[in-house]
Amino acid sequence: MKPLVPDAATPPPTPAPRSDGDPGPDPWAHLRQHTPARIALGRVGVSLPTREVLGFSLAHAQARDAIHLPLDLATLVDQLLADGWPAPLSLHSRAHDRHQYLLRPDLGRRLDDASVAALQTWRTQNAAPDLALVVGDGLSALGIQRHAALLLAAIRAALGGRLTLSPPVLVRQARVAVADEVGEQLGARMVAMVVGERPGLSSPDSVGIYLTQAPRVGRNDAERNCISNVRPAGQDPLTAARRLAWLVHEGLRLGVTGVGLKDHSGLPMVAHAPAAPVAG
Repeated sequence: MKPLVPDAATPPPTPAPRSDGDPGPDPWAHLRQHTPARIALGRVGVSLPTREVLGFSLAHAQARDAIHLPLDLATLVDQLLADGWPAPLSLHSRAHDRHQYLLRPDLGRRLDDASVAALQTWRTQNAAPDLALVVGDGLSALGIQRHAALLLAAIRAALGGRLTLSPPVLVRQARVAVADEVGEQLGARMVAMVVGERPGLSSPDSVGIYLTQAPRVGRNDAERNCISNVRPAGQDPLTAARRLAWLVHEGLRLGVTGVGLKDHSGLPMVAHAPAAPVAG
């Protein structure tokens, strides 16, 4: 196998500088095909090249935008209805707006009173589901906007019709733990929370899935299973859905999630090419 890093004993030749001062291509630049991380940036004198400074600024702006971008709830609802889902339940956490959501994580973990009442009304008219499906904007509404509809469809297909599912429950200004209250109010055996993850400088649209057995307010993170970095350039939604389906069925069999439930699904992690670099 060809090594990724050149042999230290035979360092790559350094191209002769051009007459305009540009040193030419970076001999380490080939490593970029293996990762979206910022490596082999090159230099101009003692500084970074302009294209890398601009690329970093763009990535930082995209991450900030992903945090503050509001979820287009109407469009997401239309997508879910077109996919054959029953009418979603639209809820809100106790965080009134984005500013309060970012300053008070505790408020994003609980539903407001109107949302609790809506769930209680639904529960009086419907049987408790095996699995409650909750979608929260989290820290990247962009990720939810791009991937949630496809991911929910893939989850439904992967479960194979063997379980009863709740309608999609859409929660704005949501933290992961808000799904515990949703699941408890619905009487669900399990809850799966699809939520926008904290953006990185190469992944502003990443989504995570958190699975909790016997949901109730007060559950902690050790009692959840997490499937992270769900996006086309990370763990693709179809693989993530199949992994979740395995965890759901095995978790129901064992009566546990979290540290007591290990992922032995045998599904491979699919390698993806990194996103194309930003043009300088």
